[in-house]
Amino acid sequence: MSLVYNEEQRQLQDSARDFLAARAPVSQQRRLRDEVVALGFDETAWRGMLELGWSAVAFPEEQGGLAFGFAGFAPLFEELGRHLSPSPLLSSIVLCGSLIEALGSEAQRQTLIPTLISGEQRLALALEESHRHAPERVALQAVADADDYLLAGSKAWVLDAREADAFLTVARLEDGRTALFLVPADSEGLHITPITLVDARNHGTLAFDSVRVPGSARIGEGDVAAVLEQMLDRGRACLAAEMLGMSERIFEMTLDYLRTRVQFDAPIGSFQALQHRAARLYVDLQLARSAVMAAFEALDDTKLDAGERARLVSLGKWKINEAAQRISNEAVQMHGGIGVTDEYDLGLYLKRIRVAQACLGDSDFHCERYGATLS
Repeated sequence: MSLVYNEEQRQLQDSARDFLAARAPVSQQRRLRDEVVALGFDETAWRGMLELGWSAVAFPEEQGGLAFGFAGFAPLFEELGRHLSPSPLLSSIVLCGSLIEALGSEAQRQTLIPTLISGEQRLALALEESHRHAPERVALQAVADADDYLLAGSKAWVLDAREADAFLTVARLEDGRTALFLVPADSEGLHITPITLVDARNHGTLAFDSVRVPGSARIGEGDVAAVLEQMLDRGRACLAAEMLGMSERIFEMTLDYLRTRVQFDAPIGSFQALQHRAARLYVDLQLARSAVMAAFEALDDTKLDAGERARLVSLGKWKINEAAQRISNEAVQMHGGIGVTDEYDLGLYLKRIRVAQACLGDSDFHCERYGATLS
């Protein structure tokens, strides 16, 4: 396992860093929050990401992709986290795009994936049904009615729900199997309610009141639960990379503050107690980086079995969850009062980290999942 990016990944990272610093810096996240922009991201910046080919990174060339491999997302999401740059890259491309690529028919892949890559269509995954990530607990019912299906139930914590064109909806069939349906956002009986979380990103809840969809709206055949779990691991790894970028940035902000803040006629960074605390955070950060990079390598390694791949992804998400918790807490403590003021960017990072920690599995979830794969 490598602890550094390869040359192609470094080129992606350099390009992403330059683009985000110019087009989607932290100040843009503050503006989106203060102006209560419904989308939760800047459309012009998102269009720029599409033009740079970020949406095409992992898709095969025959579908309009770049065939870079999934590991290409690691430096991109790390930079998105470092700059606090919101986008639907996770929801529409990584989660929904991966599911369509893995489960869709040839016709569905040829129709849907190019529209995702170009940004012509934006999808959102409707999975969660409670406040805690539990992909196996699906209560939304899909009842066959002639050649159609009727969907009834609700979904919570739908990332990028507002103004999405359609939803990839996880449902339970009458025989207990898990199924996936593409539900247009303007479907009769579908009610979308925006919700506001502390990170000011775009979320919503969905209510399905006997929503009718044709049989052709079903993505995949049989029980899709196993494939769904594998594709969720892609999202978990990307979130881990985003949190890694955020953690590195606030650690840098803390070191800068320790060097410049003067007490008793000396920079507080010269105090041994604070040096020891910073050193421990540095170790946490490097261990988290190794775990996150191992997760991405596992996702691209076809020789690994499903259990080992799941363990490495859960390890990566758990480790960065824990490291981000300590680093953000210590950053606030070492900054003192300024660390919790709204004018200071540290608070924006802290709020985004708290949401990302819970999304697609908190630390407890991934500890339990890791243990389950060992039995």
